[in-house]
Amino acid sequence: MKVVILAGGLGTRLSEETALKPKPMVEIGGKPIIWHIMKLYSFYGFDEFIICAGYKGYMIKEYFSNYALHMSDVTINLKEDYIYTHKCRTESWKITIVDTGDTTMTGGRLLRIKPYIGDEPFMLTYGDGVSDVNINELLNAHKIHNRKVTITTVKPVMRFGVIDIDEEYNITSFKEKTEGDGKYINGGFMVCEPDIFNYITDDSTALEKEPLSLMAEHNKMGAYIHNGFWYAMDTLREKQHLESLWAQGRAPWKVWE
Repeated sequence: MKVVILAGGLGTRLSEETALKPKPMVEIGGKPIIWHIMKLYSFYGFDEFIICAGYKGYMIKEYFSNYALHMSDVTINLKEDYIYTHKCRTESWKITIVDTGDTTMTGGRLLRIKPYIGDEPFMLTYGDGVSDVNINELLNAHKIHNRKVTITTVKPVMRFGVIDIDEEYNITSFKEKTEGDGKYINGGFMVCEPDIFNYITDDSTALEKEPLSLMAEHNKMGAYIHNGFWYAMDTLREKQHLESLWAQGRAPWKVWE
């Protein structure tokens, strides 16, 4: 089963990094966040990827084209014009990188890679969120519930503390980073049947609006509830938090070692 990663957005809220590189190439622990996502899928045996590139997508192509050089010791002989790779530490990945446009919406990006999917179910996620979700359990849930799309649902930690204020403007309680309002959100890490393409019209279609909303109304969507770790990297503060977890050896999404 192929894994599709949406990796073409502008990442404007992380402009400190994305002015120079696409958001999925922002590094955590010296590796692009998209690499961390791919390592999770690979741990569960999913090694074929389709990356929906867009903004500065050439950097994604260059990174994986030179992956062996990034991961290995090399001898570069300038006189004889050759490069010898020592102890090559690479992956068993097959990667298709598709330019889906700089401004194409998420549904439109998915529609553009339809020829590479064929008439088969596939995995789908975003290129900016990490999790310790069990991909095999997700796939089993999709098969058991027999829906056209199964979405991993999570309860995110709120970004800021919560303060309760009474009528006299007294602060009556202060809670630092609660679990939110108890509502589940779309955490990505989806399993999709090819029927989803029937709900996408063109480049302007946002996957999270018409397609998924209509499929929910038609009772074609199921949820896989994930109560473990999940974190999206939208801001510099969130990138720094993930960096801190990695540096301390406490990265919950690092299930591969």
